[in-house]
Parts: sequence; C-alpha cells; structure tokens
Amino acid sequence: MESLIASFLLIFVAEMGDKTQLVAMAFTARFKASQVILAISAATILNNLIAVTAGSFLSGAFSLSVIKIIAYILFILFGFWTIYGGKDDGENSGKKIIINPFFTVAIFFFISEFGDKTQIAAMTLTMNYAAPVYVLIGASAGMICANLIGIGAGVILGKKVPAETIKFISAAIFILFGLAGFWNVFVNKFGFKNALISESALIVTVALIIFVIIKINKKRS
Repeated sequence: MESLIASFLLIFVAEMGDKTQLVAMAFTARFKASQVILAISAATILNNLIAVTAGSFLSGAFSLSVIKIIAYILFILFGFWTIYGGKDDGENSGKKIIINPFFTVAIFFFISEFGDKTQIAAMTLTMNYAAPVYVLIGASAGMICANLIGIGAGVILGKKVPAETIKFISAAIFILFGLAGFWNVFVNKFGFKNALISESALIVTVALIIFVIIKINKKRS
C-alpha cells in the first residue's frame, strides 16, 4: 500500500504544470472531454505498464532521442492541424476530423510521454518497492488525475472563451512545446550558436506555414 500511495503522490506532483497537463487542456478544446479522458487513460496505463515491466529493456532497444524528435514533430503538426481545422460548429465539427479522436490523442500522448520523467520515475519506483502492480496503479492514477485538472480547465475555458481564441491558444501550446523540444535537440547536437541558427530557421518556417494556413482558412470561409 505504501508503494501505491507513494507512486500516486510522486507522479501527480510531477505532472502538475507539466506539458501533458497543458496539452490535455488543448485537446479538450478540439475533442469531447470524454474522448480525451479515455484516450489519455489508455496511453497512461500503457506507458506505465512498459515502465514497470520492460522499461530498462526498451530503453536500450530504442533510441529515446528519435522518439522525442517524433513527439516534437507531432506537437508542431497538431498545432498546424488545429489552426487549419477552422471553426467548430457543433455536430458538423466531427466531420472535419479524419483520424479517430481516441486513437489520435492516445497515440500522441503515448509517444510524447515515452521516456519522459514520469515514466522513468515509475521505473525507479518499481525498483525501489519491487511492487510493479501497485506502482502501475498508483502512477497511472496520479497521471490521470493530474491531466483531469487540465481537461477540466479546458472545459471551463471552452464555455467562457470564444472558440476561435481557444483554437489559436491550443495551437500555440502544441507548437511552442514542439519548438522548445527542438531547441534542446539542437543545443545538444550542434552547440549554442548553431542551435540558435537552426531554431531561428525552424521558427521562420513554422511562421510561414501558419501564415499560409491562415490564408487558406480565409479563402475557405
């Protein structure tokens, strides 16, 4: 029981204010809250299951840096998609979603959280307590509860803030996390000076794509 409580508290505190909590809020502006909750729960349980059963093996078998880069790309691409999606208009908004919302959110969260600090924390807790089942339950519950706060904030904002404003705030959250992730990659790979050049080029490219998307949206409306 101690391992379950410790896992819940540690992961819950670690997730408060983390990118996934903000991303959960952003997803809620795009999809139904129930879909986001189910998808995040599934991805969270799967990630923590990997952490407590075969985390050390997978860390050696796959390049976490590559997985991180994929996650950063997904952040930026989803930001573009959020802008391009245009205005949501009740029941018709669902027709604009090509990919199933559940799988979209679940896959996104799974990749972005793979190798993250919370997954490493779950691995460490399992080693310390030798109670993988309790750690799995506690860590998963802690992460889900933290993200429920983000989802709740998204629902509240959705009722008080215009849909168009929420759309751009959500897109900004995705894109900024993606750019921040690439900055860390560039610094580690190229050093500060070259990283600054690479990041600047990426920002200009992203800004140009956003400009084009906005222009396309204006023609569609």
